Amino acid sequence: TTCRSLNVEPTKALCTPFLHVICVLLSPCILTSASLLAMSTDLVPATYYTDGRQEARVENYTKFWQKDLGKEGEADNQNRVESYTDVVNGYYDGATELYEYGWAQSFHFSRFYKGEAFAASLARHEHYLAAQMSLRPGMRVLDVGCGVGGPAREIARFADVTIVGLNNNDFQIQRARKYTKMAGLDGQVTFAKGDFMNLAEQFGANSFDAVYAIEATVHAPAWEGVYGEIMKVLKPGGVFGVYEWCMTDAWDPSIPAHKELAHAIEFGNGIPEMRPLKQAREAMVKVGFAIEHEEDLAERPDVVPWYYPLEGDIWKAQTAWDYFTVWRMSWSGKLVSHTAIRFMEGLGLLPKGTYDVGESLKVAADALVRGGQSKLFTPMYLAICRKPALSE
Repeated sequence: TTCRSLNVEPTKALCTPFLHVICVLLSPCILTSASLLAMSTDLVPATYYTDGRQEARVENYTKFWQKDLGKEGEADNQNRVESYTDVVNGYYDGATELYEYGWAQSFHFSRFYKGEAFAASLARHEHYLAAQMSLRPGMRVLDVGCGVGGPAREIARFADVTIVGLNNNDFQIQRARKYTKMAGLDGQVTFAKGDFMNLAEQFGANSFDAVYAIEATVHAPAWEGVYGEIMKVLKPGGVFGVYEWCMTDAWDPSIPAHKELAHAIEFGNGIPEMRPLKQAREAMVKVGFAIEHEEDLAERPDVVPWYYPLEGDIWKAQTAWDYFTVWRMSWSGKLVSHTAIRFMEGLGLLPKGTYDVGESLKVAADALVRGGQSKLFTPMYLAICRKPALSE
């Protein structure tokens, strides 16, 4: 059923915020099927939504992995790497609203000080990167893999820079533009659709004073490829800052349990292939960057670990509001949200396959906690790199 059949103008049909639907489902009032369908995104022929999502690629997402992750082979890895655009877009078409509901508009992890609020920690993580890069007013900055624009908006306010957010997912770009306009930043933060493996072709050489990527370039089929493109679009002497997802030096792919952990992280996060930290460092140097500073921030002796919200233990919540954030990661929070997802998908309010993507997020949460506890995985390998100046 389309919005047009319910006398709703297609151009005004927007996907209902996931949190609102949860609230509706938990309220005592009962909605009719017609009123629920009126809240859905307008569908165009076949499996394309006007908000940019494609049902077929959401439904196909989990098929890129073996049902038993312990049976994953090199051919499976290679297939995902070659099909990285479909893997990543299928994942984010299904997971974006779940991220916003369960996490925030900034899709990344962060360090915590004792007593620090979840939102404050996310913002500080973004400010820290901007400070390490020495971003200054007037700079033109590229955000590679910008999500729905949370970090871009925060960094634009913090550093007073102009930011172009790059994303290859239509659904996220539409949401990023909407949120940025609501924040009154649409004159300072803009968004472009594109593939980060073809930056120079899209933007031209020497186009940006600085480039950053926050937990995004792990989705690339090869680090050397995406870092090489970033090098091209940076002006001579320009700076590149990144928080990279990596398996640490303690990770040994010859150990079955280690390999299976990496596959679980891939499966639950839309990543074609997890790679060791040393490969990221080697790729940066190989394409010509000078690494000015590098550190795995997950190695800091923090009392509160970066993965604590994923544990779902409400007694560990840092502030009163964070009880709700942590609860959403608990078994009961997951039960409520995933039951709602299945219900909404059955009514056609969400693309087919969204429930399965949501189930993959459960795998992700468990794997990320295990990876953090064992020090086999880090979501915050920080590297500040410089493109050589012309005189060099």
